[in-house]
Amino acid sequence: MQLAKRLDRLPPYLFVAISQKIAEKRSRGEDVISFGIGDPDLPTPSRVVESLCRAAHDPANHRYPETSGLPQLRQAIALWYKKRFGVVLDSDKEVLPLIGSKEGIGHMALCFIDPGDIALVPDPGYPVYSISTILVGGEPYYMPLRDENGFLPDLGAIPEDVADRARLMWLNYPNNPTSAVADLAFFQKAVDFARRHDLAICHDAAYTEVSLDGYDPPSFLQVPGAKEVGVEFHSLSKTYQMTGWRMGMVVGNATMVDALFRVKSNLDSGIPQAIQCAAIDALGGERDNIVRFNAILRRRRDKLIKALAEIGLEARTPRAAFYIWARVPQGWDSVSFTAKLLDEINIAVTPGIGYGKEGDGYIRFSLTIPDDRLEEGISRLLSWRRNSKSKSG
Repeated sequence: MQLAKRLDRLPPYLFVAISQKIAEKRSRGEDVISFGIGDPDLPTPSRVVESLCRAAHDPANHRYPETSGLPQLRQAIALWYKKRFGVVLDSDKEVLPLIGSKEGIGHMALCFIDPGDIALVPDPGYPVYSISTILVGGEPYYMPLRDENGFLPDLGAIPEDVADRARLMWLNYPNNPTSAVADLAFFQKAVDFARRHDLAICHDAAYTEVSLDGYDPPSFLQVPGAKEVGVEFHSLSKTYQMTGWRMGMVVGNATMVDALFRVKSNLDSGIPQAIQCAAIDALGGERDNIVRFNAILRRRRDKLIKALAEIGLEARTPRAAFYIWARVPQGWDSVSFTAKLLDEINIAVTPGIGYGKEGDGYIRFSLTIPDDRLEEGISRLLSWRRNSKSKSG
């Protein structure tokens, strides 16, 4: 048996070893607290669950769905974008529901990247941007995201020959893993860059509704001309605690949306219609659940930021998303410090290098952890620091 050579280009999946170590510890009865996964711990709003149950009993929803999704769902997405961002979308041509935004993000490379083509990819960044590029024979060109630049890519530092060869640029704000944010001025620069170099922009906006301290993250599509050069991916996963439901969307440039539809229509059979019905209910509902979730995240953020400062880990206080991106102490890299926390106090975090080489020297804490586990995790971190100090003293 001979596997495709493209698999040889995939980087090793760093998180497998960590997951195996966690599983081994738990099999021995050890209590591991994980700050690793960005999966909301609150349940999906009950009204959305009830909507799914009602729709599941309707035989019309037991048959194959359409790849393009229910017209009512596309209309609900367009209305949500108009209410939330003031962005007007044609629900027939500029909106496409997805089986979670990850699915659409992963397939977009098939629409734009031929062997040898370049995709501009943030580093650190969501691994799917680069891996999907590699799988279709393309070359990721990594745009460093660094603290001194607010974790925004320096578009002016991209070599002209690289920019001219690039077919696609990936952006993601609010950002995973850094929780950095971007303003409309930056998005305008990106649109101008795309026009100048005749490339497409894909903006992953999955975290715009996870906002803290009154901050209101913008949509890339609010910038004049954005729809001429790009699309935006969004998701109900973080907004409505629906990660397991696999419900997302792509909106914007009609040609790009149609290209993704053509790929999807040959690869999948659409989103189960009962889930689509529940998504319509979620998008049309009040924002009270979003406000409540964000208030919980803010409280958790403040507690963890305070604790990290006390143990000497430097971290920006995020205004959006639910991650804290913390520098590891001098003399450590992200993998070794992650291993130290897991080995010594059974705390699991995500090593930054898993998101690209620029992520080395950082670890990511997720705030999607129940309050009692958060408190216990903080207690372990503080006790560990005190014990470390007493030993060194």
